[in-house]
Amino acid sequence: MVKSPKTSMMILFASLVTVMLGFGIVIPLMPFYITHFGASGSALGLLMAVYSIMQFIFAPLWGRLSDRVGRKPVLLIGVTGYALAFGLMGFAQSLWMLIVARALAGVLSSATLPTAMAYIADITEAKDRSRGVGLMGAAMGLGMIFGPMLGGLLSGVHLPLPQAIQAGLQTTTDPDTGKLINLSLPFLFSGLLALLALPPIHLLLPESLAQARRGQPAAARPGGSRATQLLGALRGPVGFLFAMAFLLAFALANLEGVLGLYGKDQFRMGPADIGLLMGALGVLGVIQQGLMIGPLTRRFGEAGVLKGGLLISALGFVSMALLRFKWGMVGSVLVYNLGSSLLTPSVTSMISQQSRPEEQGAAMGINNSFQSLGRSVGPLWAGMAYDIYPTLSFWTGAIMQFGALLLALRRLGASAAAASPSIPALVEDQAQVELGD
Repeated sequence: MVKSPKTSMMILFASLVTVMLGFGIVIPLMPFYITHFGASGSALGLLMAVYSIMQFIFAPLWGRLSDRVGRKPVLLIGVTGYALAFGLMGFAQSLWMLIVARALAGVLSSATLPTAMAYIADITEAKDRSRGVGLMGAAMGLGMIFGPMLGGLLSGVHLPLPQAIQAGLQTTTDPDTGKLINLSLPFLFSGLLALLALPPIHLLLPESLAQARRGQPAAARPGGSRATQLLGALRGPVGFLFAMAFLLAFALANLEGVLGLYGKDQFRMGPADIGLLMGALGVLGVIQQGLMIGPLTRRFGEAGVLKGGLLISALGFVSMALLRFKWGMVGSVLVYNLGSSLLTPSVTSMISQQSRPEEQGAAMGINNSFQSLGRSVGPLWAGMAYDIYPTLSFWTGAIMQFGALLLALRRLGASAAAASPSIPALVEDQAQVELGD
């Protein structure tokens, strides 16, 4: 049994790389899948949003379950469900089947990320929390580097499969190049990658939550809808940070929701081109989160890093909307990502540091709920906005980032990271947000 926290972190790192590699593979294909089924930007927004809507509903339940039964079983459920759902997406024969499979992926895979973050909180000291969270962000970044690139390449692969299997796969033709695009293979390959992550988690990753620290089932509390519970969390000592998590996720979803479709329609970018761009964003994310966020946090504090990231990402959105040529768009996206990579690790670490050790899973579940809410509303708006005007979602993202910056300037002083109020009863006092309804 592996006992070293460092070794455990590396196993978790490798597992998240594998899962996120599979997730990144399908990103360049989404715009072409939607076009193949005769849908528009609004349908693309719905397809992306339904995944996060399910995460919004189920992530708190998984977070609380991980506080009760341990992190490892919940991680295994999440990765297994991810593999199953992506296999179903690969064989989807219509838009509604794709949406249903995408929803299932959100339900089951929502167990993975908050539980992984809680695992890191279990095995790291508070002073090293930002580094641990940043390392997990780097793992996801590595998946986003190679995943989209691999997805673009796989879209051009056509295997000599039996006719019965071939009939269940989806292909389309790029109207600009005339090339045949294999839409199903990247989804199926994603499911296979998730399966490969299961053996090291099951065999090598030790349970991080000691039996003595596992909570007992809490009695259900009467009244209070999910909205009421989340509003209660916003009124708590760290409500500002939960609101910030929502704003950041909403802004990012505006970009991710339509970037591939925007590049396809405006600049005739194919899956490989979109994959290369997303890979470049992943490179930048790894550098920021894996190598720079630790030194930057020590130098400027988490509050300073958050403010700087908001300013840079807002300027990236503005230039995205103004520069209407291909390389201007590419440069603007890289500027945005430079700032965006600093944001989520800072907010997540600040929330984690103010939570009791035995409630890390619940705290991460609440945090993930607000992020999922932002990722749910963001793509829905981005898709509708794209159908109105192609750059409207970019302007919306800029407004959200500038608004978040003003909120951060108001709420975070120079010593905010060190002097933020404690939340010794986060889960108890916020009406058991993680229970859901």
